[in-house]
Amino acid sequence: MRILFATYAEKSHFLVMVPLAWALQNAGHEVRVASQPELTDVIVRSGLTAVPVGKNHDMYRVNRAFKFFDPRAEVSRFDMSGTTWEQVGWEHLRLGYQGYVRWWPWLVNRGLVGDLTDFCRHWQPDLVIWEPLTYSGAIAAKASGAAHARLMWSVDLFSRLREEFMAARDRQPGPVLEDPLAEWMDARARTVGVEFSEDMAHGQFIIDHNPPSMSLGLDLPYVPTRYVPYNDVATVPRWLRAEPERPRICLTLGTTATERFEGYAVSVQDLLDSLSDLDVEVVATLSEQAQAKLRHVPGNTRVVSFAPLHVLAPTCAAMINHGGNGTFYTTLINGVPQLVIPTMFDEPVRAKRLAEEGAGLTLQPAEVTGEKIRACVERLLGEPSFAEHSARLRAEMLAMPSPNDVVPQIEELTARHRPATALTGR
Repeated sequence: MRILFATYAEKSHFLVMVPLAWALQNAGHEVRVASQPELTDVIVRSGLTAVPVGKNHDMYRVNRAFKFFDPRAEVSRFDMSGTTWEQVGWEHLRLGYQGYVRWWPWLVNRGLVGDLTDFCRHWQPDLVIWEPLTYSGAIAAKASGAAHARLMWSVDLFSRLREEFMAARDRQPGPVLEDPLAEWMDARARTVGVEFSEDMAHGQFIIDHNPPSMSLGLDLPYVPTRYVPYNDVATVPRWLRAEPERPRICLTLGTTATERFEGYAVSVQDLLDSLSDLDVEVVATLSEQAQAKLRHVPGNTRVVSFAPLHVLAPTCAAMINHGGNGTFYTTLINGVPQLVIPTMFDEPVRAKRLAEEGAGLTLQPAEVTGEKIRACVERLLGEPSFAEHSARLRAEMLAMPSPNDVVPQIEELTARHRPATALTGR
């Protein structure tokens, strides 16, 4: 088969695709990765074949002006974590769904549909696997006669938000036909000669690495697939080749906060100071920008710009992080207890589930103090139940089919969903 992965230019979203892309390529399929030009070098570093399409999106530039998604904003314009959707009124949900479409899918797909469709019509993929916000992938697949699947990097709040919106809309008196996502997608689809259908909002099937304990329980055609960490090119530093002499605590709050939003939602200095007199080794992965803001580095702390998390995590006794997908699941699949300080989108969902499962603790950014951080770390290290439950969740993830294991299922689903009228000759 020919398989095209499609993602807008967001590095962390692409990294989740790499293990499956290589599994499919190693099974003998032809694989390409289409994205905006900004991501080309990252794709090439993974060893996969890049197809630059469209032009670079400007979502973060626009967001810096209007702060729709900024995790540091005092008041969020719309709760994308989904924790309040069932309680808010119709008008708030309606405006929030409109805003989500306008501020995320619309911006990152702008200028992408036409070029991506042209490539699909030229190359004739059998399957397009698209990142959850790259709806251009679903449009291009339909326009070129390919099957299409969505590959999750997050908890599936996208489908849950749509279900909540549609259910609330149907409860309104009188005819309410508004559907911001369908209207936007249909307008873009018609430019390449097709129309919107509901499968284009979700994928004909969904490749999902969320383990059962993190699932939202939606009735959709998920293909469970084990999360395999991939952190881009990586070198093991000398200090990471020996076992730590004291319990190692990793502090990593992600790159999006500094690269996209120009700062963290909590004080890194306060976090480091709170652990300075504990008998632990702290490894803090901070950007050079964040390092420059530190007043001092405690004696038990090592500050680095980057460390391969899939190498670092197994050496840790606990992890302090923001709950981002890559960090969270790399930590979880290594059975390491976590203190999660969530800031945006699905991070609060993962943090809440982790705490409910007994595998970690969570603090909201607004309630973070040095004293609370210290108390949480002491609990993670001192109470065996956190390590026990983390090991249980690790086993749950390892029991899921690997990317190699799901290749036959993907082949079968592609054959089932590819239109009978699709071109078979090349």
